[in-house]
Amino acid sequence: METSLETVALFSLKLAYEEEGLSPILRDDMVMGDYQKDIFELLVRRGDVETIQFKMNECLGLAMDALGGVEKPLGRELQKLSEDFRQARSIDQLKNPLLLILDYLKDSQ
Repeated sequence: METSLETVALFSLKLAYEEEGLSPILRDDMVMGDYQKDIFELLVRRGDVETIQFKMNECLGLAMDALGGVEKPLGRELQKLSEDFRQARSIDQLKNPLLLILDYLKDSQ
């Protein structure tokens, strides 16, 4: 799960900040500092759903803006996919929505 959280953050930040013709954003870039696998691993072990959701909401908000917000079809779809993730109350409830978001962001790249 930690890898999926890190990957969602990476894809979100790529959508928000990566510009064509410039170096790609990688997992070890400074912008990824708060969204690394080991940080998510600690949060998952603690069962800290609220902090995980907070961190993901930051990233997904940036991705949403990059996709044109809820006024655009891609943004609306990301918002729909994010709802179940935001409403989860346990680590287990985060898994399926996270995978759907991950697949969607991969396809948006």
